[in-house]
Amino acid sequence: MIRDLEKDLFSWKERQDRLPLLLRGARQVGKSYIVEEFGKKAFNNVVVVNFEFQPELKQCFSTLDPVEIINKLRLLTGEAIEPEQTLLFLDEIQECPDAIMALRYFKEKHDRLAVIGAGSLMEFALNSPDFRMPVGRVQFVYLEPLSFGEFLTASGNEPLRSYLREVHLDSVFDETVHNKLLDLLREYLIVGGMPAVVREYLQSRNLLECRRIQNSLLQTYRSDFGKYARSSEARHLQMVFDAAPRLVGDRIKYSNIDPLGRSKDIKQALNLLQLAGIIFPVLATSATGLPLGAQADEMKFKLNFLDVGLLQNACGLQAELAVTKDLLQINSGAVAEQLIGQGLRAACDSYLERGLFFWARDKRGSSAEVDYVVAVDASILPVEVKAGKTGTLRSLRLFIEEKNSLFGVRFSQERWSMHDKVLTLPLYMVGEFNRLAREAARLAGSG
Repeated sequence: MIRDLEKDLFSWKERQDRLPLLLRGARQVGKSYIVEEFGKKAFNNVVVVNFEFQPELKQCFSTLDPVEIINKLRLLTGEAIEPEQTLLFLDEIQECPDAIMALRYFKEKHDRLAVIGAGSLMEFALNSPDFRMPVGRVQFVYLEPLSFGEFLTASGNEPLRSYLREVHLDSVFDETVHNKLLDLLREYLIVGGMPAVVREYLQSRNLLECRRIQNSLLQTYRSDFGKYARSSEARHLQMVFDAAPRLVGDRIKYSNIDPLGRSKDIKQALNLLQLAGIIFPVLATSATGLPLGAQADEMKFKLNFLDVGLLQNACGLQAELAVTKDLLQINSGAVAEQLIGQGLRAACDSYLERGLFFWARDKRGSSAEVDYVVAVDASILPVEVKAGKTGTLRSLRLFIEEKNSLFGVRFSQERWSMHDKVLTLPLYMVGEFNRLAREAARLAGSG
C-alpha cells in the first residue's frame, strides 16, 4: 500500500543536512509499515529495534555516544549497521526515552547514518514534564490515516486521482466522472483510512469484515488507556472516547459528555486522547491575523475524530451511508464535516504540526459559525461544509464581509465553480484544496 509520505522520506534520504526523523501519528495508521517498506526500497538493509518486543536493547542507550550505541547494537542484533547503507529504525521508541535523547548526537557525531524513530504512544514521552527534547537536532514528520486520494491509489483508481490533480477552475466538468467519484467517496466514508481496514476491503470487499476490524481497532484504543492513564482516569477516558464520535461538529460542553462529572476530569481525558492521536481539537479563532493559533480560544472548541470510518462505525452509520444519496445530511452533516477536517489535516505539509480552527460570532440575534478557517499562504479563508444546494451561506458571507476575505469555500456534492466570492468544491476534492484555493486567489486578485 503506497503512502504519499514515501516521497518525503525519499527526499529526506537524499538531503546532505539530514536530521534523524521522529515519525508521529496514532496507533495503527501504518507508521511501522511505511518505514520498513521505505527502508527496503531505499537502503541495502533495515535494522529494526523494537523496544516493546526487545526491551533488552534499551541498555544500548545507557550512553548517548552514537558510536558506542551502534557497536552495542551490532553485537546484540548481529546486524550490519553502516552509514549510507543502513536504515536504523527505532520502533516503539517511547519505551526508551534515552533513545530519543540520543538522536541529537547522531546528527552531531554520526550524521551519515539514517535513523528514524516511531511509536504508537510517543506523544506521552515527548510531553513528559521531565523529558528534555533535543531541539534542532531531530525532525518531526506526521502520518495520518489514508486520505481519499491515497484510497483511490490503493483501490486501483490512480487515473481518477490524476484527473483530480489536473482539474482547474476553468476545466470542463464531467458528470460521469463526478458520479463515479461520489460513489468511491461513499465507499471511503464507510471503510475509512485505517490501513488494516482498507486492506481487508480491497481484498474481500466484505464490509462486515471491515466493520469487525474497525471494532477491533476501537477496542485496541480502549485497551491502551491503562498505558497512559491512572485507573482513576479510566472511567472518564472511556466516557469521552465513547462520546467523541457523536460530538463531531458540535461545540463541546463538558456537561454533554458527563452531566455529573467534574470539568477538570473531562478536560484531562480530552487532553490524553489528543496526545494519543485519537481526537483533534478544532479551536475557535478570531481569524484577525496569522498564525490562526495566536487568536485561538482553547475554551471554545469542537472535535475531529481520528478517522471517518471509525467515526461512522462508532455511531452505527454504515447502513445509512450505504443508501442515503445526500452525504451532507448523514448524522446532521457530522460525517461530511469529519471528512473535510480529516482531509485538511492530511493535506498539510507532512513536516508541520497540524491544527484545525473554526470561527464563531456569539451575539444575540446575530450569531454565526463557519465550520473551518484555513490559512493558505497569506490568505485566511472560511470553509463551510454543511450548506447544501438550498443553503444561504449566511455565516460564510458574513465572515467574508467582516474579515475582508478574498473569497470563501463551500464543500458540497455539486460541481466545482467560482461565483460571487464563493469557491465551491465537491467533497472528494478536499485533497486539492490548497492548490485550487491558490488558483482562486490569483483569479480574485486579478479580478
